[in-house]
Amino acid sequence: MKILQVIPYFVPAWDFGGPVRVCYELSKQLVSRGHEVTVFTTDTRDASRRITETAETIDGIRVKRFRNISNTIAYRHKVFLSPGMLSATVEIGDFDIIHMHEYSTIQNVVIYQQARRFRVPYVLQAHGSIPLIGAKQGLKRLFNHLWGYRLLKNASRLIALTETEVAQYRSMGADPSRIEIIPNGIDPAEFDNLPAPGSFKHKYRLNNEEKIVLYVGRVHEAKRLDLLVRAFARCTVEPDNARLVIVGPDDGYLPKLKKLVGELNIEQEVLFTGPLYGREKLEAYVDAAVFVLSSSYETFPTTILEASACGIPVIVTDRCGIADIIDGQLGIVIPFDESALCEAMQHMLNDEKTEQGFSERVKLLIRERFDWAKISELVEKIYQTTCSTSERRQNGR
Repeated sequence: MKILQVIPYFVPAWDFGGPVRVCYELSKQLVSRGHEVTVFTTDTRDASRRITETAETIDGIRVKRFRNISNTIAYRHKVFLSPGMLSATVEIGDFDIIHMHEYSTIQNVVIYQQARRFRVPYVLQAHGSIPLIGAKQGLKRLFNHLWGYRLLKNASRLIALTETEVAQYRSMGADPSRIEIIPNGIDPAEFDNLPAPGSFKHKYRLNNEEKIVLYVGRVHEAKRLDLLVRAFARCTVEPDNARLVIVGPDDGYLPKLKKLVGELNIEQEVLFTGPLYGREKLEAYVDAAVFVLSSSYETFPTTILEASACGIPVIVTDRCGIADIIDGQLGIVIPFDESALCEAMQHMLNDEKTEQGFSERVKLLIRERFDWAKISELVEKIYQTTCSTSERRQNGR
């Protein structure tokens, strides 16, 4: 099949979080399965940099990038204006199927119109971006009325990460028979040869006896790192050798978070590393005693799988979309509450047996349910079924 993936940001724009990783890993697996995969995206890389290559091949994936009018607007406000993509829509008729990532993007609107014109079926994967949350609810409501409802209604398939996201699609009037649940995943092979313990602590001059409470992800208001910082401040007296390490790019919230750390007088106990990738990120996982995700809303964070693959137990709030998978298997689920989080961290930091127990059983679970090789097979079947039943196929190409 000739497959088009549409996403506002792509490798190496890792700062934009999970969807970049999902699109890349899925595309890489599809190429290995013999498909021709093209990605339409923009040139944004991070808050200050653009990607200069307009066309290149990454791991067999053909990537075409279109220039954003403003890289600052793209990064800070998540509005990606790339009018050059209009010129590439003549290619749409060459594809067998289109996979759109994210929901309320200009790229989806442009491609949607041409997909309808050329009768190319498309799959949409919102990555948890349907709900009206955050500061741009008015703009999202406008998007819904102008394009969103039609985008969802005319999709051949909608990919949901969890049952919670199924409900989100249905609340928008989506046909339940067109919704498929496909989880996020990781490549277990990346975790077969982990860094030696102590590498991260040595690099950042931490005491080997210090126990690390780790967060990895964007430093964004929705991640509720203020809850994590406050809970950590309450439990650092016992044990007194704990260190909170926050790994990830600033997504507009870092100054406020650092101010809070100062107000709580725990600057010496909190380490901000900025974003880490590849081996350096694995070093942080390996040296951590516990991974914490205190978000007020999450759909399917792959960082939980990464931490678990490194043998690290996790703590998440009950507002995480995969809380049912985590609880008792990958870690523990707590109420969205400062006291509960403090108590859970103290329990994990003081219980060596808990850490060992989680470490022994998570790798099998990940290989059975969250291996990208298996997930790509599920997505491939969706593509094949969609293509075989599409109006375009029935009428001839």
